[in-house]
Amino acid sequence: MFDQGNGTPLILIPGIQGRWEWMKPTLRELQKRCRVVSYTLCGDPGSGMKFDPAIGFDNYIHQLDHVFEQTGLERAALCGVSYGGFIALRYAATRPERVTSLVFASSPAPGWVPNERQQRYVAHPWRSTPAFVARAPLRLWPEIHAAYDTPRERVAFSVRHAARIVAAPILPAAMASRVTLQQALDFAPDCDRVVAPTLIVTGEDDLDRIVPAEVTRRYCQLIPGASYTQMKRSGHLGLLTHPEQFADIVTGFINANGH
Repeated sequence: MFDQGNGTPLILIPGIQGRWEWMKPTLRELQKRCRVVSYTLCGDPGSGMKFDPAIGFDNYIHQLDHVFEQTGLERAALCGVSYGGFIALRYAATRPERVTSLVFASSPAPGWVPNERQQRYVAHPWRSTPAFVARAPLRLWPEIHAAYDTPRERVAFSVRHAARIVAAPILPAAMASRVTLQQALDFAPDCDRVVAPTLIVTGEDDLDRIVPAEVTRRYCQLIPGASYTQMKRSGHLGLLTHPEQFADIVTGFINANGH
């Protein structure tokens, strides 16, 4: 678990890969501005919590309860990154007294369906992993190219990010299972139950090749009063390619609503 900084408490929920370590640049910037907590999703090495198939998606809700208890927090802002948005949404809907504000960062909204390539990965996660890894640079390169001005900066980011991935490897079967769980549930009613001030953050429409920005923006219609911010020169990796900008946006919002 990562728990650093002072000020308004924020819990950053990782994406489908489940590892907080992938977000280290973002966490370092956030800790300068608030108290930020992050953790590994249950079922992955380092989470300290097994995944119980009998309770399905509720594993992630119970785990977040445990995070509150471990850190001594009674209330906190939640930021769900990509898939983590579903966890943040369900928690804000079912534990409104604990959530001061809610942020979705490039998160798929209710109704999202995996594309054909993603469906093949979910159906055969281990067999699909080599192709998934091999094609990742091609999917992400347009965003990385747009984020940095020089080849040296682009290569340096790519090397650092690859090192983080190698140090905290994915579990393909766990990732596929998370998508399967999400597809079996209807999260739309949860949006009606959200009472916390809400912010939606995306990258530019033509740069997010993982979750289209228009899919994330559906939250603007689903959650009344939700605010929206678009990060320039970014796509799905905006919190990593522009961690200072992301930290400023998120902490500005949660500090304004951290009551």
